[in-house]
Amino acid sequence: MVRYIRRAAALCLVLLAALLVNAARVMVFEAESLDDDPANRRIAIDRYARPRGEIVVDGKPVTGSRDSGQQLRWERTYEQGPLYAPLTGYASQTYGTTLVEHAEDEILAGTDPMLAPLPLWDDLTRGRRPGGDVVTTIRAPMQEAAFRGLDGKRGAVVAIEPSSGRILALVSSPSYDPGVLSGTGRAVKDAWRRLNASPSQPMLNRALRQTYPPGSTFKIVTAAAALDAGVVRDVEAPTETPDPFVLPGTRQVLPNEAKGCGDASLAYAIQWSCNTVMAGLGVEVGLPGMVEAVERFGFNDTGLRVPSWVAKSNFDREMSPDQLALSSIGQFDTTATPLQMAMVAAAVANNGEIAHPYLVDRTTTSGGTTVNRTTRRSHRQAMSPATAMQLQRLMVRAVKEGTGTNAAIPGARVGGKTGTAQHGFGNTGTPYAWFIAWAQADDAAQPAVAVAVVVEDAEASRTDISGGGSAAPVAKAVMEEALRLEAEARNP
Repeated sequence: MVRYIRRAAALCLVLLAALLVNAARVMVFEAESLDDDPANRRIAIDRYARPRGEIVVDGKPVTGSRDSGQQLRWERTYEQGPLYAPLTGYASQTYGTTLVEHAEDEILAGTDPMLAPLPLWDDLTRGRRPGGDVVTTIRAPMQEAAFRGLDGKRGAVVAIEPSSGRILALVSSPSYDPGVLSGTGRAVKDAWRRLNASPSQPMLNRALRQTYPPGSTFKIVTAAAALDAGVVRDVEAPTETPDPFVLPGTRQVLPNEAKGCGDASLAYAIQWSCNTVMAGLGVEVGLPGMVEAVERFGFNDTGLRVPSWVAKSNFDREMSPDQLALSSIGQFDTTATPLQMAMVAAAVANNGEIAHPYLVDRTTTSGGTTVNRTTRRSHRQAMSPATAMQLQRLMVRAVKEGTGTNAAIPGARVGGKTGTAQHGFGNTGTPYAWFIAWAQADDAAQPAVAVAVVVEDAEASRTDISGGGSAAPVAKAVMEEALRLEAEARNP
């Protein structure tokens, strides 16, 4: 009898050892794959078991959390959701995360190892910290001015501090309330279908993810290329460009909206937006020179993050001379995001250098301790400082005496460039109205803001749309807020 008991005890010990070995195998070798298994409901339950960290604008949270009382307990809420949706994105229990909610998800969800008090603390304890906070660079008054200016029209506004790259305003219109997507159930799915089926595409981030033909605002890039290449040495000298101008290798005549563009100078062409002069200069610079110049501004870059990804702004690397002429005035296949065109304006304002644009100033623990801070870094040298200074003068003239007078601000030096971009089959679509600009207070050492505005209002009359008429007033309102905030900071 004792012998059988011993055998049974030995078998139990072997089975216990096998169980321990298997448990160790699961915990050590398979834990990660089980955590990532979509069928593992415990991961989602744990993710939403505590409130998410906050996204902060001007010292105030624009997000929150609501106790739903459901198994996935805490749902995301948004303060002034449509106003800030282009930067926050959504955090949905059904559809995942986008934009800052996605780019900073580990901080906000409390899973970032940097939130732990000690290295490897969470790995040892299998615990999770409270969600951290994300402090943005957005200034609320500028964001509100841009949102009001678009007034529900389809379009976008981006404002940047040229010296640092801080994104001060980021608006896409029309917008939506991300809170309607936060939870689960039929109402969330219905909202998702409704938003995605809307012809106005409210969930499209037009500021970062939509590209448009930039039209005449692109002439600033072409002017920089011509000046840096030595094709133009005196901005007041005639360019020997005929009007009418026949596109090279074709019989197609390129029209001008402005008068007096025949043989006009570069200064006159920027002031009154002469198509013929700028197309001719682009052809004279040549395709290799133009490609090199535009890529210094950031065109054809697929890697830009702010921290959300940004759509590529395009300038073809292979074109015929007539296509190059059209591309040099922001037509043909040339396309740009509003962020890209704000970077063009910022390059002029910042003596040719583009500081890397960024939207997150710092991340912190829930208690306010800084986890990471974004530091200024140079992105590109778009043009020489001498070229930038000449373009500053030309853009100021365009606002004082040319097509951009609607952007003039008393007590400030404002430089701008209008644009009306044709699109659609045979250019029959309603043109997009563009305006890029920068502003510097008379008593300030450097420009406070660079801005890009695009308006694609399908209900407006084609003849009523122009960069100076539709987009410049929006840019002016945003720049006025930037100058006011700068003055308050200098004189608290």
